[in-house]
Order: sequence, then C-alpha cells, then structure tokens
Amino acid sequence: MFVLSRPETAADAVAVLELLAQEAPPSAFDALVHDARAAGAPPEHLARVSRARDLGLRVQALFQHREQREAGLNALVETARDLTLPYTLHALLKVITRRARLLLHVDMSYISFPAETDADPGGDFYVHTADGQTTALTEGMPVPGASGLTSDVQGGSAPFWTPDYLSDERIAHSEVIDGVVRAEGLRAVLAVPLRHADSFLGVLYCADRKVRHFTPDEIALMTSLADLAAVAIEKSRTLNTVQAEIAELELAVSAAKSGLAEALRGQDAQARLTGLLLEGGDLHALAQLAGEELEAAVLVVGPDGATLAPAGERPGPEPEVLARAALDAHHHHRAARLPDGTWVAPVAAGAEDLGTLVVRPSGTGGIDQRLLAQTARTAAVMQLMLRSTTIAESQIRDAFFDDLLTVPHGQTEQLQERARRLSIDLGRPHVVVVARPEGGAQGRALIWASSYTYRMGGLRSIRDGVISLLLPGEDAGAAAKAVSDALTPLLDHPVTVGAAGPFTGLEPVRPAFQEAMRCLDALAALDCHGTTASARDLGFLGVLLGDVRDVSGFIEDAIGPVLAYDAQRFTQLVPTLEAYFDAGGSPTYAAEALHVHPNTVSRRLERITELLGPNWQKPAQTLEIQLALRLQRVRGALRPYEDGPAAPPPAHRPLP
Repeated sequence: MFVLSRPETAADAVAVLELLAQEAPPSAFDALVHDARAAGAPPEHLARVSRARDLGLRVQALFQHREQREAGLNALVETARDLTLPYTLHALLKVITRRARLLLHVDMSYISFPAETDADPGGDFYVHTADGQTTALTEGMPVPGASGLTSDVQGGSAPFWTPDYLSDERIAHSEVIDGVVRAEGLRAVLAVPLRHADSFLGVLYCADRKVRHFTPDEIALMTSLADLAAVAIEKSRTLNTVQAEIAELELAVSAAKSGLAEALRGQDAQARLTGLLLEGGDLHALAQLAGEELEAAVLVVGPDGATLAPAGERPGPEPEVLARAALDAHHHHRAARLPDGTWVAPVAAGAEDLGTLVVRPSGTGGIDQRLLAQTARTAAVMQLMLRSTTIAESQIRDAFFDDLLTVPHGQTEQLQERARRLSIDLGRPHVVVVARPEGGAQGRALIWASSYTYRMGGLRSIRDGVISLLLPGEDAGAAAKAVSDALTPLLDHPVTVGAAGPFTGLEPVRPAFQEAMRCLDALAALDCHGTTASARDLGFLGVLLGDVRDVSGFIEDAIGPVLAYDAQRFTQLVPTLEAYFDAGGSPTYAAEALHVHPNTVSRRLERITELLGPNWQKPAQTLEIQLALRLQRVRGALRPYEDGPAAPPPAHRPLP
C-alpha cells in the first residue's frame, strides 16, 4: 500500500494508476523507473518508484489472469452449449478436439479410445479423431496402451502433462508414438482422461510444437472440458443405442406386417387351392394357379419322369438332375432347392411316390415355402383321386410278388387266379433281378424301384435289405445291367446286381429268385462289388460260391506267395503253374505252351517249390492250388476294368 506523506510518492502512485487505466504494456511501467533514475532521484525515491512499478505490474497481471479465466469460462460455456446439440459421435468428437485447440491455443488435439469396449489397463488404444495434424497421425492409428501418456492417465485417472515429450524420462516411450511425435514436431503434451461415472471412455490430448509448461488453470480448464465431453460422448452413444433399438423395432414391426400380409395372402391362396380341389380341377389348373400365386413356372412330373402338367415357358433342370433331386426330396420328405434356384417338392402320400412338383421362380425373390408345400399336398390329393385304383393295384401287385416267393407250390391255382385278376401275364418271358444297395440308401432305392417297376410293368419286393424285381424280359444279364446303370448314379456308388432267367409261368419264380440271390452272393464272395452278373454269366460258380465266405483268404492261403512274387518281380510263375497243370504235370509240354526253354520252366518250378513248400505237388494241395488259380482267373475277368477299380467290399457280407 502506498504512503502518500510526500508529494513525490503521490505522483508516483498516480502515474502507476494512469498506466493501469490505460492498459499500458509492461515497458511503460519500466519507463517510470528509467525516467526517475535519469532525473537523478535519490535512492529512497528510486526504491519507491520501483516498488510502485512492481505493484502495478502485479495488478496488471492479476487483471489479465482474470480476463483469461473469464474468457476460458465463456469458451467452456459455449462449448457446453455446442455439445448439447444432436451430433453423431464422429461429429461430436470433431467439435471436442477443435474446442480443445481453441481453449488452450495449442497446435494439435486428438482423442483416443480403447481398442475394446471394456479395455483393461495397459490394453491397446486407437486414435478416433484428430484436429491439427499435418503428417502421420490419422484416424484409426493404433496406440500402445502400455506406453506414452495413456498408461499414466488410465492408471492414475488424473491429467498428466510434459513440457517436452521426447526428453521426458518419466514416460514409457514407444517407437510408434515417438515416431509420430517426431513427425509432427510436438514438444509439450497434455493428456486428460475422459470418464463418465465409473466408466473410462478414452483420453483427450492437447499438444504444442514448442516447449510449454501448462498452468494449473489450463489443466483445470481441460479437465472441465473433458468432463463435459465425457457426458456428451456417453449421451451420444446412448442415443445411438436407442436409435439402433428403434430401428430394430421398426424392422421387427415391418417384418411383422409383412409376415401378416404374407400369411393373409397364403391363407387366400390356400382357400383358392382348396376350392379348386372341391370343384374337381385337374393338375393343369393347379399348375396354372400355383404359377400365378408363386410368380414362377410350375411343372408337375409323374413318378416315371413324364410331364403331367406344365405351366410357364421357363426351361427346367436336366432330366438326370431332376430325377436325382426328386429322389432326395422324397427321401427327406421336404422341398429341395437346386443351385439354379429351382425348387423340387415331393408329391407323395406317405411312402408312395405320386410325382414331383418343380417350381422355377421368374425373378430373384424367394418362394413362399408354405404355399409350395400346400400346392404339393393338393397335387398329391389330385393324384390320389386320379390314381387311387392304380395305387391300390400296385400295392396288391407287390403283395402278389411276395406271395410268389413265399407261398407253397400247392397253392399254384390260387396264385394263377390272382395273376389273372391283376392282368399279370407270366406266360411271357420274365427275369428276376436282385440288388443290394449299400451305404444306408435303401429308402431312395425303394422309391426308385417303385417308379421303375411301374414303368417296366413289373413287380417289386424288398426283404433283408435286398430289392427284388420281377421284370418282363428274355436276357437276365441285360436286365441286371440296366438296373445297375439306372440305380448307380442315383446312389452315388456302384450297385451289385444279380439276375436269373428267363422263365415263364408261376412255379419258376421262386427258384429264379434263389438263383439270382446265389449270383449276388457269389459276386460278393468274389469281392466283385459294383458289378452285375446272371446265373448264365457265372456258370457253376454261381451255385458253388453262393455260400463261400472268404474267397480272397482261400486264394491267399493257396497261391498268395506266388502272386506276391509275380507282382513284386514281374515274373511269370502263375502262368507257368497254369500251363504246368494244363500239360498234365509235364515241364516239357508246359515249356512248349509257354514258348520257353524247358530249363526255364524247371527253374520256375523250383522257385514255386521254395514259395509253396515241397508238398505243393501232392494231390490234396494240388487240388487247392488249381481251384485257387481258377477262382483268381474268374475274379479277374469279372472286375470292371473299363469303369475304374471295383468298389471296396462292405464291412461284412450278408448271408444269402
């Protein structure tokens, strides 16, 4: 406080007050001391002038500080007002970083968020928004959370600053962060946590390109801004969540409305289908109506693959593809969609195949599955109404075939009467074909057999996993091959088929069936899976091998070492054995048959003795060797060389 006991003192005080009123720069206050010193003022007066100058500068600094605080508070209020506007999260963060730069007059500001929603201390962060960057600092850049100012701020939950980042040894430096700091030329950095309640949202950074000591007021100002920003960020996130939930509810309401409209439309279509059925409409009218309702080309195909009712001009799939898809649809009892968008639905009554509904959409939209199923059911009812007599006759015909295989011969007259009533003419040549579908595909094979016998005018039966067919024909081998060619592609693996015949009349049916079964078992015993043969093809082997269980083991025991020796060394021991036995045990005649020197045959026989033992020419072992050679020759002739290797044998061979 000035003491105005002297005129000089009062004058000095007035001069200082005038400078304060004029908001003079600090140099003007220094001029008072300089003028007093130049005027030769005594030391006491010079000390008072210096004291007055210092007090004036302090008062001026106090006024400036208050003005700065007031400006900062005003800017903070304006920022709070801005943050109340409905920004998106990205736009909100842009406002926050820009306001932070203006409040502290720094060169750059940015915000980083944890890489995960609930980040652990030390977890990674990424730069979400930046303002004032000039080089490498871009949105989305990863920031190691265990280094830089992030770890200190997140762990201590308080602001942290440094006047010169790169030279500050308190900081856990990282090459990633240090590289960006160098590229931007940053020195002073202030980091303030963004917290809302107990949640840690991220970090707000302010950076300057010169060494700077942040004041407590600046740190407090940034802390207040960070608190406001955290509230705004949480509000924005909540708003986004609410908007997303509202959008989901709107989608759900829209889906519900669409579903209701679709259900009403389906109910109306179902009523039209029922009305068509009650009015006695046919399959053509059904296909036309279904095509209009489904906006698709509709095709009704019979169990034999014939087109029953087309509606639309769009081409359908290839017949082979359609046949395979129809089998799958009937086997799984549901509609199947092909790669080209075509739908195939089973038209069935229980296990009875009544046909297939083929629907090819005209556009890229989906198909009403309920309407598709209802159309297929309506087609099935129509087929039942049209084919009720035929279906009943088919079941009776199949039961008649079962009786032919089981009823004693004493009831032949009764069977003949039933055959006459069913218009089955066994006076024509017939054959019996039996097939054993492996791989759990009996359901599909049975559906196929039903349509196949319907087309061929034959009968079918299934027992013990074997499908039996009674077909008109004069060539059993050709009938077996035809069945294999038709059934193999549909089951995706070769099918072993045996056959017997031809014959006429009722009594030969059961013996022919037994003969065909022996052929089937003989093929299995010979490991010729995937092949076909009739009793005529196998000759006496069809009878002999029906009960043989391990032909491969028998051959291995008898001549296995010789077979292995030939396979490994490309020798001719097996042909030598065959020629030797054909020549009645004469090495000379065997040499002539083989066109080699007798000494060559002798050396080969010696090698055979080493492989089979010294007793191989005794009668008992000779018989086994000759039989093994014959079995090996027949088995090799039956293997399908042209169609690739034979299918592997099943895990077990069923009994005949």
